[in-house]
Amino acid sequence: MPLTYANGPGARSCLWLQGCSLACAGCFNTDTHSFKDKKLYQISEVFDWIANAQGTEGLTVSGGEPLQQAAALLELLELVRQKTNLSVLVFTGFTYEEAEILPQFNKLRTLVDVLIAGRYVAGMQTRSSFLGSTNKTIHYLSDRYAEEDLEIAPVSEVIIGPSGDLTITGIEPANLRNK
Repeated sequence: MPLTYANGPGARSCLWLQGCSLACAGCFNTDTHSFKDKKLYQISEVFDWIANAQGTEGLTVSGGEPLQQAAALLELLELVRQKTNLSVLVFTGFTYEEAEILPQFNKLRTLVDVLIAGRYVAGMQTRSSFLGSTNKTIHYLSDRYAEEDLEIAPVSEVIIGPSGDLTITGIEPANLRNK
């Protein structure tokens, strides 16, 4: 969970959840689709990491599909709301209408500032926002952010970790090649 500027407004912690059954054609994050255990963390561990991150204004949750782990997600976001002043942005492949009918949605909307909803559709890409593809929708669930706040973030970034590991992230991740 590196510090990121390409996954929401300002400096953010980004949490990628494992597991997604939506299988959007062209998804760049397919390594998060399997529901098989990779590495499990306690919610308290994840919260501690988020709360102790220096210089961040918010948390972005992506995936995989966050709403397919709604109970754990809500537990984590309740801690974030109760114990920090961080903003929360969530990316989901569900449309807003699909998300609204989930039993946990009313609770979710009290814990999230911005929800970006809809499946990625290859061929409908956009580089002008956090949408990824033009069919997606942005929902401001609090007054913390407005459209112009999302427009100033870069569409991609490359993060080089202390041990040289690379994280390539953003809505339109850079394509790097070895020559």
